Amino acid sequence: MAESEFDIIQHYFSGRQPGRADVVAGIGDDAAVLRVEPGVELVACMDTLVAGVHFSETTTAAAIGHKALAVNLSDLAAMGAEPAWATLSLSLPSSDADWLRAFADAFFELADSHGVQLVGGDTTRGPLAVTVQAHGFVPAGEALLRRGARPGDRVCVTGTLGDAGLALHKRAGVSPGLQARLDFPQPRIDAGLALRGHASAVIDISDGLLADLGHLLEHDQLGAALQVDVLPRSADFLAGLQSVGAAGEALFYELPLAAGDDYELCFTVPEARCNEVVRRLAEIGCACTVIGVVDEAEGIRCHREDGERYYPTSSGYRHFNETG
Repeated sequence: MAESEFDIIQHYFSGRQPGRADVVAGIGDDAAVLRVEPGVELVACMDTLVAGVHFSETTTAAAIGHKALAVNLSDLAAMGAEPAWATLSLSLPSSDADWLRAFADAFFELADSHGVQLVGGDTTRGPLAVTVQAHGFVPAGEALLRRGARPGDRVCVTGTLGDAGLALHKRAGVSPGLQARLDFPQPRIDAGLALRGHASAVIDISDGLLADLGHLLEHDQLGAALQVDVLPRSADFLAGLQSVGAAGEALFYELPLAAGDDYELCFTVPEARCNEVVRRLAEIGCACTVIGVVDEAEGIRCHREDGERYYPTSSGYRHFNETG
């Protein structure tokens, strides 16, 4: 027998977590009642994952459950926020018990690891789609924003780029490391907290470095010069290029620049603070690479280490325009 909406909530989502002290009323009421302490500001974000757009029919329920929350936590990381609460809206074509169990287990595993309590949401019958809204806290006036970069600031990224893009490109014969970067991205919460008071502007990389850095720079009508040979690439990425033949040389540059889905942080920092920021991130186990410099000429210009200009073939993913 198919489970009802209330059965699904009760069996897979209610009572799964210890309650946070700032949750007055959560799952089980018409709405959540939440407490924001004095001296902090609430940061809220929301993302939707749609079957056939953000994940394929072969993507596991666990990967969808993890990623639905992870992409929101990545937005909180880019704001320098400490995660607190989430709501979940789940549209399902049917109430498949095994699918729901795997989805919920992965969702709550990530939520618990970051102290996030699910406080409400909705379930309905329809095409498979998942919407999560996440909430976090920052001390008043300390949120990281996309605006604030200045000419001369260094452009930096955490971690490595292109892994998820290569997993999507290859589709078959993908190494476990690359597949995990695509299906189970790890939000850079600790890095975001460490950047508070140091970075001049921050954004997470979801649609591709060029697209997202472009969003950051356009707020202040600035541009940047990037060194494409120093873009951080993982050992799995470099090994994976060996099996794609002649296309590997182009993908070496194109995927880190435009593929997206790695959910690393891209940020700008004044030159005088750059070494300190790299050190702070290293202390929490987060690699950081300086990849360029902000300047006054609008647009992003890419150069190889020999000074030759590199012209990317893609500027990243664009909703409603997949050829971007």
